[in-house]
Amino acid sequence: MLYCAWLFVTTPLAIANPFAGVDHGVALWFHDHLTPTFVSVLRGITEFGSSEWIAIVLSIAVLFFVFKRWWPSLLIMVVAVPGGMLLNECVKMLVHRHRPFVDGWFVDWSGYSFASGHTIGATLLYGQLALFIIPAIKSRRGRVLTISMASSVVALVGFSRIALGAHYLTDVLGGVFFGMIWLTLCLLVARPLRRTALPPVLASVLPETDAVLVPVPVEADAPVAPVQTR
Repeated sequence: MLYCAWLFVTTPLAIANPFAGVDHGVALWFHDHLTPTFVSVLRGITEFGSSEWIAIVLSIAVLFFVFKRWWPSLLIMVVAVPGGMLLNECVKMLVHRHRPFVDGWFVDWSGYSFASGHTIGATLLYGQLALFIIPAIKSRRGRVLTISMASSVVALVGFSRIALGAHYLTDVLGGVFFGMIWLTLCLLVARPLRRTALPPVLASVLPETDAVLVPVPVEADAPVAPVQTR
């Protein structure tokens, strides 16, 4: 339902694009100020959201879950990351927005623009990994650091897509929002699975049942029946 609501709201906005002036202004600014060295750095950063890199990291995670026999967790990972990226391809075809029209030797992208596939892939991959890792971290500082690292990678990937002229600003923002909504939807769907759907470190923080447990008082002086022996 969240996904349908997101499509209902963002698709007309993406097609009409009331922020086209801002999008083109940002794209042209980066086009005029980028240097070859900065372009090389950005090309390295943007690979952390590429489908090839995501496939490598996802394969490692899949092998780990198979080794641990965390089958429901494996299912969640596959649905969250490749599933979300596949849905984004449908969104691209639906919106049908073209890439930024800027000239430059560093612009060699193909396909439609909204929403940014690299940004969505990074949001889904690093966001889902963070959701698996955070419950295993006891310290609040460690959890904040994990969230900050995942968010930083997503932000850098999104920035690289804008700076390189591969996507507009709204393409990247739409990708982040779509990734967050899809992760939230996957998390809500997985909740009924409770402990069987998540690794032990994550299941340990979830209640066994929705019922409220009330302690039953026990009398301290209650007699204990003797044990008969033969």
